[in-house]
Amino acid sequence: MKFEFADRLQKLPPYLFAELDRLRDAVAARGVDIIDLGVGDPDHGSPAHVVESLCQAAADPANHHYPAYSGMSSFRDTAAQWIKNRFGLTLDPAKEVIALIGSKEGVAHFPLAFVNIGDVVLVPSPAYPVYHASTIMAGGEPVEMPLLKENDFLPDLDAIKPEDLKRAKALVINYPNNPTAATADLDFYKKVVEFCHEHGLILVSDAAYTEMAFDGYQPHSILEVPGAKEVAIEFHSLSKTYNMTGWRIGYAIGNEDLVAGLGKVKSQIDSGAFDVVQQAGITAMTGDQDFVYRNNEMYKGRRDVLVEGLRNLGLDVATPKATFYVWCPCPDGLTSTEFTTRMLEECGVVSTPGNGFGAPGEGYVRFALTVSKGRLQEAVERIAKMGL
Repeated sequence: MKFEFADRLQKLPPYLFAELDRLRDAVAARGVDIIDLGVGDPDHGSPAHVVESLCQAAADPANHHYPAYSGMSSFRDTAAQWIKNRFGLTLDPAKEVIALIGSKEGVAHFPLAFVNIGDVVLVPSPAYPVYHASTIMAGGEPVEMPLLKENDFLPDLDAIKPEDLKRAKALVINYPNNPTAATADLDFYKKVVEFCHEHGLILVSDAAYTEMAFDGYQPHSILEVPGAKEVAIEFHSLSKTYNMTGWRIGYAIGNEDLVAGLGKVKSQIDSGAFDVVQQAGITAMTGDQDFVYRNNEMYKGRRDVLVEGLRNLGLDVATPKATFYVWCPCPDGLTSTEFTTRMLEECGVVSTPGNGFGAPGEGYVRFALTVSKGRLQEAVERIAKMGL
């Protein structure tokens, strides 16, 4: 018997990174040595003291029961204190913080709380695919805000069509940005907050990369802007900050009604983040933060190797101030897909085509700095042999 997917699933493209895995595995099966710069997954383990904390918490039977839907009070208290230390913000842990099974889960579930069928959600493009997909899953209509080089990869709010604004329920931003590695200053954040107040929009800020920054740059929280808490919810992750991608732990902060709505959805869908992982998250946030500094120094060194190498190949690559991505323009005459495919087939180098993040990403590929400097240099040398 054949079963058809629901209409909402049929509207979704194949998940970008699942397709990349399939193509990579097909080439690797031919015996090719793969240098994988595709998915942004740290290649080093989580901090040893965090792993030890997990083991100790797992040995305690008290942690083996169902967790609280909104997260352990101690985890929410710790997250609120971390935010205060980092951004100078004061949050009510009971009402303005909620634990997540990774920030992706929270971002994906959030539209179910506030987006009705036919509502517009203004999403950046190119962007993390979950913004677009979760809007569709909630019955909404994603309307793209192109992120273009001439606008420093910031959305042009004045270019949004009045008819889309009239139906819009929410606006999504993500800085430091995946995939472009662009950053946003407080002046831009102030403009976005004012825009959302003016048009009655929910402001969704994905802040997963605020702690992955270089050269003295310090990314901001949208909640630093006066009035932002009246309209905004912001998603934070421990994944990239502490090399904890597989642990699935993060949290959302901001407007208490928006946090409560997300919590109501989660109470119907999941049973909360495992207390053991929350305990480890507390250890990560309260422990020695030198790990974060060392990680960033490592990625900075890798960034410099790759950017210099690509520039020596004649590619006009900007030096990113944050994230562990390099957003690279394609050589003349090659599309994103063609460049990505040639690098994989001819060089065994995996990258991500920019158009896979949305049509405005055409003409670019994204490299993730998830291998050693030596392997990055080797990747550049292999690409050079393509004769671009």
